[in-house]
Amino acid sequence: MSHNGRMSPSTAPEWSVLAAAAEPALLGESPFWHPQEQRLYWVDIAGRALLRAHPGGDPPERWAMPSEPGCIAPAQRQGAPAGLVVALRDRICHAPQWGGELRELARLPIDPATQRANDGKCDALGRLWVGTIHEPESGPRQPVGALYCIDLRVPGAPSVRRMLGGVATSNGLAWSPDGRRMYFADTPTHAIRVWDCDTQHEPVGEARVLHRFAHQEESRQAGAAYGGRPDGACVDAEGAYWCALYEGGRVLRLAPTGEVLAELVLPLACPTMPCLGGADGRTLFVTSARGGRSPEELARLPLSGQVLSTRVQVPGLPVARCELG
Repeated sequence: MSHNGRMSPSTAPEWSVLAAAAEPALLGESPFWHPQEQRLYWVDIAGRALLRAHPGGDPPERWAMPSEPGCIAPAQRQGAPAGLVVALRDRICHAPQWGGELRELARLPIDPATQRANDGKCDALGRLWVGTIHEPESGPRQPVGALYCIDLRVPGAPSVRRMLGGVATSNGLAWSPDGRRMYFADTPTHAIRVWDCDTQHEPVGEARVLHRFAHQEESRQAGAAYGGRPDGACVDAEGAYWCALYEGGRVLRLAPTGEVLAELVLPLACPTMPCLGGADGRTLFVTSARGGRSPEELARLPLSGQVLSTRVQVPGLPVARCELG
């Protein structure tokens, strides 16, 4: 620990497996802590499934989806719990009951043959924000994706607005505790950007770079190990930004000014997204991926694809819910 009682800049903490899955996620993502149920929800994008589990309990429950679920969020209607909202490949659905019916609420204006929904979260006003990812049949990803704000608060009249464009792989979406800053990462750029927001939590003006990471070639030329690229993220009660570094085997806690406050090393190569929860909000959960990794890597890092957790000093914020009209 550092002198202020928080983690020192670089630590290898004790990690626990949330609830060992017999079928680890190919691409685990979008975790959130459900305070009423005291369990974690997350998705397996490539495995086309939603998952949920109590910490240290039985293996996760798995619900098969008809297409890739990019992200999920808890839903509410007039303050009462109302199941989940799910961003499938090109549509937003409501799941009133676990394992039950999926009701389409809105469509994303994308070509599902080359794009799909990816990272997303709700803002404090109850709107779902979903970013897309370019998935070409061959060749590199191109910056043809976008970040959308989906407002479902008016019954039967969904609003889908394009908020940011020129994105290849949407990730890292989060807001400061007061909603006056929005964070976002286009993963191939290796940079996390931050915008000032208006009173509607919407970005205004030009983005600033919060933190930039070295590309693989830059790392090689510098004779350094590759540190990974920014994937999913969350913000804690002090406004620090937690970010998973895909292929970097670590999670960083960044100050609102971009400095690294803590680096937590994981026993796997591809963490995908952190979230904070548990009874006191001080458990850090991290999803991960194993799809496309080499047999040698998986033999060396067998926890790849599981959800890992560790204890931290600063609690998280309650999950924002999607408001349904």
